[in-house]
Amino acid sequence: MKTTRLIIHIDEEKCDGCGLCVPACEEGALAVVDGKARLVKETYCDGLGECLGECPRGALTVEERPAEAFDAAAVAENLAEQSEELSAETPAPHVDGCPGTLMWQSAPEKNVDTPTDHRASALSHWPLQIRLVSPLAPFLRHADLLLCADCAPFALPDLHERFLAGRVVLVGCPKLDDLAFYRHRLAQVFAAAQPRSITVLRMEVPCCGGIAEAAFAAHRAAGSTASLEVHTVAISGGVARVETIAGREAQTG
Repeated sequence: MKTTRLIIHIDEEKCDGCGLCVPACEEGALAVVDGKARLVKETYCDGLGECLGECPRGALTVEERPAEAFDAAAVAENLAEQSEELSAETPAPHVDGCPGTLMWQSAPEKNVDTPTDHRASALSHWPLQIRLVSPLAPFLRHADLLLCADCAPFALPDLHERFLAGRVVLVGCPKLDDLAFYRHRLAQVFAAAQPRSITVLRMEVPCCGGIAEAAFAAHRAAGSTASLEVHTVAISGGVARVETIAGREAQTG
């Protein structure tokens, strides 16, 4: 039965699908579908508008209209079902015969007899793409995880020394790939591997916020206790902003 009440409204013309509103909704009422933010169910939205300030384009407003009543019990049940589903073990992905998807792990390169301008690589495993890494990959287990947007390494000349050393990296593009898949796969990784820490590297452009949104949503769905930081990389180079999941306190530097 519908009653007239406050509920979220999404202006699709303004929405660019960055997904920053999704983790701001504790009820799980929002999702990015087909490149746009959508209201999953009217019964999941309490109309308080806590997600409004997260939209950089002003696509979210609260309107008063006929809608299904907010159902707190349905919200709790939905969030619990998501957590159980995403925490389940997932078999390793099918390789499809491509040698480039075969898994390997090694110790990072150490001192070797090479020219003085040679820099050792801190990469310790393969594959790197989120879509190709199994949640059960042994190198993920209790790792310090680096979740890196595709473009970030090009703006960070010290990526290996500053971010990659001692971490396991997963790479993806939130603009070109399926964010729903990212949320699902990352939640599986967080639940199965139980990483010690999660560091997200994203670019400062709005669409790159999707990789942080996916990490936030997966962290919550998996019930992860790992620390979660988001480092925003400026196009001109360097880290412009650091955000922690605890209170989302921001720093600049």
